[in-house]
Amino acid sequence: MTILAVFRSRAQTLDFLSAVKAIGVPAQAVATPKEAGVGCGISAKFDSAFLERAKRVLARRPYSSFSGFLQTDANGGYYYGGA
Repeated sequence: MTILAVFRSRAQTLDFLSAVKAIGVPAQAVATPKEAGVGCGISAKFDSAFLERAKRVLARRPYSSFSGFLQTDANGGYYYGGA
């Protein structure tokens, strides 16, 4: 399953991407989907297998603009789930 980490700050999105990549998470910047309802235009995309690593990065850094995690649904859309 695909996860998107959604931020309201472009700079914080890019910092988060750098931080998760540094700990071995294959992640990339993608356009924030309209389902997010917020955002700076880019989000961090990664596989759900790396969610716990991503959460550890969030716990260690003061990302005030973090909005939440979006997950893919069965139709290819996104929703805020229990991630």
